[in-house]
Amino acid sequence: MPPQAEIINGIKTFTILENNPAVFNALSAKLGLSPDLEWHDVYSLTEPSLLSLIPRPVLALLVIMPFTPAWNADRLAEDKDKPLIYPGKGPQEPVLWFQQTIGEACGSIGLIHCLLNGPSKFHLVSGSWLARIKDEAVDLGMEERSKLLYDSQDLEVAHQSVAEMGDSRMPSVEGEGHEGQHFVAFVKEGGKLWELEGNRRGPLDRGSLGEDEDVLCPRAIELGIGRVIELEKASGGGDLRFSCIALAKKVKE
Repeated sequence: MPPQAEIINGIKTFTILENNPAVFNALSAKLGLSPDLEWHDVYSLTEPSLLSLIPRPVLALLVIMPFTPAWNADRLAEDKDKPLIYPGKGPQEPVLWFQQTIGEACGSIGLIHCLLNGPSKFHLVSGSWLARIKDEAVDLGMEERSKLLYDSQDLEVAHQSVAEMGDSRMPSVEGEGHEGQHFVAFVKEGGKLWELEGNRRGPLDRGSLGEDEDVLCPRAIELGIGRVIELEKASGGGDLRFSCIALAKKVKE
């Protein structure tokens, strides 16, 4: 029987997910991603022979980043002048963004951001949970959107059903190994690289990409995950606990 979600300090709290293709392929399928796409391990951001193992184009990246002092300072500086209530909604919104209000759900929120934005949104199973949420959320404000996810029994059951998958034992919320890491989604929408995380004050436009550039191209890496790596290096820190998986077409066996 899968572990159950808990109420911790009055907040619904999920079990932490491992950033593993098997976990997110299973969760993607349960929520309604078409079987023609799958998640792939990214073993290197720069080595051509390892990057060649991943089908292109890559439609989304789901990254775990260590919550270092350097990244925290950068996040605070970027968010300080933004409104507490993100105003975006409606079909003119450049990307569909959700605030995270469920504890330890950043894996599922990251996945939702990956699958409901960019080219991935054209690969949803008709009538699936993802397809319904996409249609329902577009015209809702930030708080209504977060409530839509918070109240979803389908999301809770799907998340918890894959929580014990993966290659390692997942840490508890208070336990050793749970040391401030965040799931962050990167997608390409409207010719731009977007960084999406439910604990920020909205989506982050990281810059333009060419028509032939996907989210794993050198420029996208430089603007996205590479930017955070360079922040850590420049600060003199050495916490490089980054883990990355890529969404692309399914490899035929």
